[in-house]
Amino acid sequence: MRAQKMGAGHSLLDAQLVKLALWDAVRKLSPRTQWANPVMFVVYLGAVLTSLLWGQSLLAPDGQSDGFVLAIALWLWFTVLFANFAEALAEGRSRAQAASLRGMKRDTVAKVLQQPQVGSAWIPIRASELRKGVVIYVEAGDTIALDGTVIDGVASVDESAITGESAPVIREAGGDFSSVTGGTRVLSDWLVVEVTVNPGESFLDRMISMVESAKRQKTPNEMALTILLVGLTLVFLLVIVTLWPFSAFAVAQAGTGSVVGMAVLIALLVCLIPTTIGGLLSAIGVAGMSRMMQANVIATSGRAVEAAGDVDVLLLDKTGTITLGNRQASEFLPAPGVSAAQLAEAAQLASLADETPEGRSVVALARERHALPERRSADFPGVFVPFTAQTLMSGVDLQGPQGERSLRKGAADAVRRHVEALGGSFPAPVQLSVDNVSRKGSTPLVVADGARVLGVIELKDVVKPGMRERFAELRRMGIQTVMVTGDNPLTAAAIAAEAGVDDYLAEARPEDKLQLIRSHQAAGRLVAMTGDGTNDAPALAQADVAVAMNSGTQAAKEAGNMVDLDSNPTKLIEVVETGKQMLMTRGALTTFSIANDVAKYFAIIPAAFVGTYPQLASLNVMQLHSADSAILSAVIFNALIIIALVPLALRGVQYRAVGAAILLRRNLLIYGLGGLVVPFVGIKLIDLLLTALGLV
Repeated sequence: MRAQKMGAGHSLLDAQLVKLALWDAVRKLSPRTQWANPVMFVVYLGAVLTSLLWGQSLLAPDGQSDGFVLAIALWLWFTVLFANFAEALAEGRSRAQAASLRGMKRDTVAKVLQQPQVGSAWIPIRASELRKGVVIYVEAGDTIALDGTVIDGVASVDESAITGESAPVIREAGGDFSSVTGGTRVLSDWLVVEVTVNPGESFLDRMISMVESAKRQKTPNEMALTILLVGLTLVFLLVIVTLWPFSAFAVAQAGTGSVVGMAVLIALLVCLIPTTIGGLLSAIGVAGMSRMMQANVIATSGRAVEAAGDVDVLLLDKTGTITLGNRQASEFLPAPGVSAAQLAEAAQLASLADETPEGRSVVALARERHALPERRSADFPGVFVPFTAQTLMSGVDLQGPQGERSLRKGAADAVRRHVEALGGSFPAPVQLSVDNVSRKGSTPLVVADGARVLGVIELKDVVKPGMRERFAELRRMGIQTVMVTGDNPLTAAAIAAEAGVDDYLAEARPEDKLQLIRSHQAAGRLVAMTGDGTNDAPALAQADVAVAMNSGTQAAKEAGNMVDLDSNPTKLIEVVETGKQMLMTRGALTTFSIANDVAKYFAIIPAAFVGTYPQLASLNVMQLHSADSAILSAVIFNALIIIALVPLALRGVQYRAVGAAILLRRNLLIYGLGGLVVPFVGIKLIDLLLTALGLV
């Protein structure tokens, strides 16, 4: 069962969260704070002016009801407070997440080994006194003091405090699962860990720093919408300024009627300008980042979240993202004149120092199929050659009674070049085996002994269930998916066809990924990708949305603009969906805000000017009780609709993978038509309530 994600335990209406948000809403009444939101600043000024008008009416009555002016002033203050509350509640959820992270920090005692090996004597040292490079020993029940790399041992580790996942993970020396995080706890067995950071530089410290420093800058779309809202506000402000002279002139010419009051004009202005979306705009952006955190993704800026919603191209690694990632050796296919046992022995020797799951599976398959003795690299004489991105091979150089042996294992093209450089040739039957394995979607590794090709190892990988359907959803959204893999083109094509991706990049090197991203960006597309290695850093830095894995290198995390605490490469799809959801929420609430303003026009404009132009009474289509009741009902609805939409702004509009045209029609139907209907109903109900209570 999945544990609660970071900060997810704070529900939308958590009592403590609401209490703090209410206090923050009052604090935000500072003019300096209000100035940051131009639309709500106009409402703020309106509340101040109506308050002054009420005070003036007490001293010098002018015929306008003191109670009416006071009611207008109070509800304008409520409008400002409700908008502040929406933003404060969203910010409070983020602060709660940072506070929960701080609560994980413990100054534990580490067992520092005097020699970097298990069984060596150790001395207790507090985590705050450790330094990078020291080696510590952790066993079942111990908390890992600081981030580090496992150099010996294998153990089950509880990382729920960091990732929120209740299921323990295996951490072991070598391979992709050797990184451990300070603050996690060992459940079984033991580990020897080399500390890779100094106190204050741990991943937990960086997480807290990222959450606290994730200052939400306005995104380009949000700034464009803000400019539109400010423009509408200025237009309506100019309209309102000119209405009073017109009213006064009309009354003077007709000799009857009454000039519209200043409090009424202020109420009219507040109801005309787009206060609903203006009051919720900041909350929507903050909530978008908060939802990323609840998905265990830390976004260092709001721009990254929004960019995720506009992504056109997704670059996805094959291994671990599209496929299960645990490629296992399944078959030895010897070359002519070579026995399966000879191939298995050479493959085993070439894989002894290969600590990847694939390398270990080769050793295990050779032992199981051909009863070869168990060997350890530490006890075996020879010079091991590590795998590199340039050679695409690994192996071992041996010196024995029968002479020198240079065993190599790697990609077919790399081994071909190696063999031909030594004067050998690549047998046609081996090439046929390579092609057959690749067509099946498996990965072929070729084994060579010097200039002689011994055969092929087949590595099988399986496409994750449901990936084809998810890629189909992304395609309907207009997003192109590109699989990036180091496999040869035949294998890449087979996996791409099975998974249903739109394109693939085979035999990808770091520079190839970078070039691919730049080519898409040059065509005007936004690109997203994931990565965890130092060699991914250039591409991550270039991508518009770059999700670095928690288990990855520091270089990758610094290059990306998001960090996935779960180290799940498929999270990139969820990141895009969250970004889309934020854009959909903003669009839906903007549509609703503009639509419900139309209904308020029908309520407040006839009521505001019926004293000047009695003929406007015929426009009272809602049959509201009186002019004062109509104006007050519209102002109250204008305030209450903000607080009513706060849960939707924080939770977000339900995400659906549909095209832009379908999404537009859906928004117009639900939020456009709803925005027209709801105010008519709401204002009428408030009018009936005010009338029943005898308040108007």
